[in-house]
Amino acid sequence: MTSDTLRATLIADKSFVIAEVDKRIYGSFIEHLGRAVYGGIYEPGHTAADSLGFRGDVKALVKELNVPIIRYPGGNFVSGYNWEDGVGPVEHRPRRLELAWRTVEPNEVGTNEFMEWAKEVGSEVMMAVNLGTRGVDAARNLLEYCNHPGGTYWSDLRRQHGVAQPHKIKTWCLGNEMDGPWQIGQKTAAEYGRLAYETGKAMRLVDPDIELVSCGSSSSAMPTFPEWEAVTLEHTYDVADYVSLHQYYGNRDNDSANFLARSMDLEHFIRTVTATCDYIKAKKRSKKTMYLSFDEWNVWYHSNESDTKIEPWTIGPAQLEDHYNFEDALLIGSMLITFLRHADRVKMACLAQLVNVIAPIMTEAGGAAWKQTIFYPYLHASTYGRGLSLQPIVNSPKYDAQDYTDVPYLDSAIVYNEESDELTIFAINRHLEEALELKCDVRGFEGYRLIEHIVLHHDDLKAVNTAQEQIVKPRQASGTECKDGYVETLLTKASWNVIRLGKAAVNS
Repeated sequence: MTSDTLRATLIADKSFVIAEVDKRIYGSFIEHLGRAVYGGIYEPGHTAADSLGFRGDVKALVKELNVPIIRYPGGNFVSGYNWEDGVGPVEHRPRRLELAWRTVEPNEVGTNEFMEWAKEVGSEVMMAVNLGTRGVDAARNLLEYCNHPGGTYWSDLRRQHGVAQPHKIKTWCLGNEMDGPWQIGQKTAAEYGRLAYETGKAMRLVDPDIELVSCGSSSSAMPTFPEWEAVTLEHTYDVADYVSLHQYYGNRDNDSANFLARSMDLEHFIRTVTATCDYIKAKKRSKKTMYLSFDEWNVWYHSNESDTKIEPWTIGPAQLEDHYNFEDALLIGSMLITFLRHADRVKMACLAQLVNVIAPIMTEAGGAAWKQTIFYPYLHASTYGRGLSLQPIVNSPKYDAQDYTDVPYLDSAIVYNEESDELTIFAINRHLEEALELKCDVRGFEGYRLIEHIVLHHDDLKAVNTAQEQIVKPRQASGTECKDGYVETLLTKASWNVIRLGKAAVNS
């Protein structure tokens, strides 16, 4: 190394525990929007379709990601959705004008079909109720339909529809983005707070074991943030278990250094919501801690212009189909790292969305299913990011971007899996031109050796994957060493890295 080589250090120690990672931070989202359902997970007549019309190749990719929970059916869609339209014999279900995205909803896929699909891919469901055009009655009836064993009108109707056993859905969202002027049935904070409280109260009478998510702000840029959280939680704090956060980022100015620093905004968002929750906790003299459900997050901007040209009132148009490039994958990695560093409060998160619509998985009609660039950091975090989140003690050179100052070139999180005796260091080098020499102090993990060092990198930040070619994909790094309690490596410029250590490992 030369004297001007960028150097960073990191200390990993078992004593620096943040919290147990809730596996549900690796959740995702399927909305009745674009080709997420129709032409995505569901395509009757496809060679890979099962008896219900769900694509087996898509199911295989979802299983590979090991997605623990999936939010459904929306999203903006849910604020105008009559859940009764999506149950019973398919041939009797109505077609409706879907106002949120101005399409036609055929209701071929509804609650029971989606629950069956989710079971097959190994995921729980986070069900959202309509608090836009509807309220207490529809929500409690849907819960009774889904969770009550039998002997009542709605539970017996489910049984008549061929589902004898209750779905036992545990997690429920009380509406969606109710602060947004784009939302059907937008509410003021006080209006939403009262409705959400009364809805949650009724739902808990039907099933006391459910978890409830109160709507937070639609993004940190909303003019009502964080007053929305403060006012709504005054009403919902006692009935809800989580408050939601939504955030999307883009690189419209083509300023990659600034774009890769946007996880610092995410950090500020989480800290602000946490502080607001704790203020309401103190104000109410409550002993309960409110947790965070980051149930919409992603990069979203590539498809904005093309979406303005879509013909309205069609079924399953190609909406919100961002084609992700390599730098998008880096920011997705940083966002996952941020969730891990806040594992004490962020207990659920849903990458929005899962298939075709701003998604890691894409499909061709009648053709292949394939992996976008963002598939890989999501896969690695879901696979190796389970256990105890440890606070990394980092010393890193920094840079200033257009909107952020003192941005560390090294962005990192650490997960210690006691059960498997494995330690995983997730690390991003944000420098666009230079490699970063990294020295990790892991002396607290005696006897641990290197398992592997996975790196995701491409010289072109704008490189994209296609159905025909995966040009952005992970590889094994060379030159990484673990010796005498230290890991030493060189992080390639602009790269996502997964460094895995374990007791049973052998140096590669």
